[in-house]
Amino acid sequence: MSAGERVETLRWLAGHGELEMIDQRVLPARFDRIRYRCAAEVAEGIRTMVVRGAPAIGCAAAYGVALEALRLAHRPAAQFHAGLAEAHALLAGSRPTAVNLGWALERMQAHALALGAAPPTSVAAALLAEAHAILAEDIAANRAMGVHGAALLPDGARVLTHCNAGALATAGHGTALGVLRSAVAAGKRISVLADETRPFLQGARLTVWELLEEGIPVTLITDNMSGHLMQRGEVDAVIVGADRIAANGDVANKIGTYMVAVLARRHGIPFYVAAPLSTIDLRIADGSGIPIEERHADEVRGFGAARWAPADVPVRNPAFDVTPADLVTALVTERGVVRDPCRATIAALMA
Repeated sequence: MSAGERVETLRWLAGHGELEMIDQRVLPARFDRIRYRCAAEVAEGIRTMVVRGAPAIGCAAAYGVALEALRLAHRPAAQFHAGLAEAHALLAGSRPTAVNLGWALERMQAHALALGAAPPTSVAAALLAEAHAILAEDIAANRAMGVHGAALLPDGARVLTHCNAGALATAGHGTALGVLRSAVAAGKRISVLADETRPFLQGARLTVWELLEEGIPVTLITDNMSGHLMQRGEVDAVIVGADRIAANGDVANKIGTYMVAVLARRHGIPFYVAAPLSTIDLRIADGSGIPIEERHADEVRGFGAARWAPADVPVRNPAFDVTPADLVTALVTERGVVRDPCRATIAALMA
């Protein structure tokens, strides 16, 4: 069993009626799991980045709705549905950029509405089944993406990735790291350069941990080293995940992705984005309409208990940036590879 299969970012504990998630804030120093019993707790887990990565956030939100439905299942129907609406609003406000969050909540809401006047206990059971389906579909999509994306990487490729788009960011296998896993499984010799990904260090803490567990060669670099290594001819391809993709193909991903894409274009290196269809938001015309989350200043002033900047220095901490579609060589999805993504190719993909 691969590390991508062993790492269950979130899992349902049927005997307890609880959701359990890996606490990604403490990896790799500790491997802890936290249990959740209601929507408010799941929303807090999303907000505080116990769970992160757009697909994983979507799965967590679906289970948050299911947990609330089970908690309220023996209330009168009016109270039950009012409670579901409150849970939806609470979860929707937990993080603004990852579209998978809203996509999963809308799917859960539509499923509940389709059941009409069914008893709350029946609706709750159906919502839990739908959350299970969302998780299973995400794993299947990641595996399909992996097969399509692996074909893009030559044997011996040295691949740069930014942030963590692995099993920890999804229900399993991963998007960008899933492509790397699939390439290795196909017999290709792949080595990885992982950006540390400041300020939350998802690359240094999470991507490196996953790849070491998998036995895939990985070298950690700081975020400001990628241009130097590209200039020296030490990078053959870049692959990243995405938190939201606009209708024209613009990509929102972890802050620093745009710089990597510009450098890749300057050095003639292909820049690939791996993301499921649920990450594409046709309601947003282009990247200028994607909401960019600003996180707490203390994430930039230090990490954990360590502080390296004055406590009163003003800080900007946008968690994401937008890479224009014309810098993306190809978009890798579960339906296949879209080269030179644009409004027409994205629309055809989603048709």
